[in-house]
Amino acid sequence: MRIGYARTSTIEQDAGLNGQVRELDAAGCEKIFREKVSGTKTDRPQLQAALDHLRDGDTLVITKPDRMARSTADLLAFVKAVQAKGASLVILSMGGQMLDTGNPTSKLMLTMLAAVAEFERDLMLERQREGIAKAQAEGRYKGRPRSALLKADQVRALKAEGLRPAEIAKRLEISRASVYRALEA
Repeated sequence: MRIGYARTSTIEQDAGLNGQVRELDAAGCEKIFREKVSGTKTDRPQLQAALDHLRDGDTLVITKPDRMARSTADLLAFVKAVQAKGASLVILSMGGQMLDTGNPTSKLMLTMLAAVAEFERDLMLERQREGIAKAQAEGRYKGRPRSALLKADQVRALKAEGLRPAEIAKRLEISRASVYRALEA
């Protein structure tokens, strides 16, 4: 059985998720697991469900390696988990080539390409950090707005009504620490 897995990082990426599902359908996947969750999160229930669904002789199909893993070690751990079930992993788009971990050459190429992808990501993050530091030095970057402080008036009003900080935090969907900061401001 061919089982597909599609993932996007955010809810706004519906077109990307739909595109992956179309590719997986075209590749003959009989069942497709899909989710919208960051690749850096370790809790990806649909990926786990896809791995749990695998049986001996099955094939797990993904469109690109970054849909499954964020690092070479992570990807190779998934390959190992798939192979431990007697299944193989197929990646549809690896520089125009399809890779199937069922053969040694594809496995070698996958390891090398995953290492290059991880290297590129590390370089991108380094450039991003440098850009943020430069923008901060020039006073153009202040970071993410502290949304909890925007609710300071609501926090004070609820406190005046006699609510405890934990209740205020729950009602306003902010942390308890943010409630205390808002009360101090």
